[in-house]
Amino acid sequence: MPVTHAADESELTGLGSEPTAEELGAAGYTVFPDGKGLPEGRGTVSEGRAIYQQFCAACHGRNAGGEDAAALVGGRDSLTSERPRKTVESYWPYATTLWDYIRRSMPYESPGSLSDDEIYAVVAHLLHLGGIVGEDAVLDRETLPKVEMPNRDGFVSDDRPDTGGE
Repeated sequence: MPVTHAADESELTGLGSEPTAEELGAAGYTVFPDGKGLPEGRGTVSEGRAIYQQFCAACHGRNAGGEDAAALVGGRDSLTSERPRKTVESYWPYATTLWDYIRRSMPYESPGSLSDDEIYAVVAHLLHLGGIVGEDAVLDRETLPKVEMPNRDGFVSDDRPDTGGE
């Protein structure tokens, strides 16, 4: 069987296109729990409230309690119950992971369309709704990694030798 390249397949099927350098750069971008990889930018709770209503509320509900998509807040202390609610507030151990997830995956119909400032703002709003940061919070690459998530200590490291964990 002959070896083909993505460009060859694209020409054969008429589907897809060769990614640009910018698209490849965005796909390989990683934000770590300690904040390494976060870009410049900033956002406030009040800015995030407006952005959330415009881009997120239709699916996640006006107050992020879930409608057509998962609830984002609530459920704190429910993980050991018979009906755990895995939300940003109850489950996620790092606020930086929320920033990275929103950047990669949201809004659902146009992932990657929010600016870095808009993402910081939406994260600030969601964390405020969950009672994690105050109304006056300003999040950026310095302050976001310092946010203490309620379930930060709810995970254990996998220290098996084959996982590279500690």
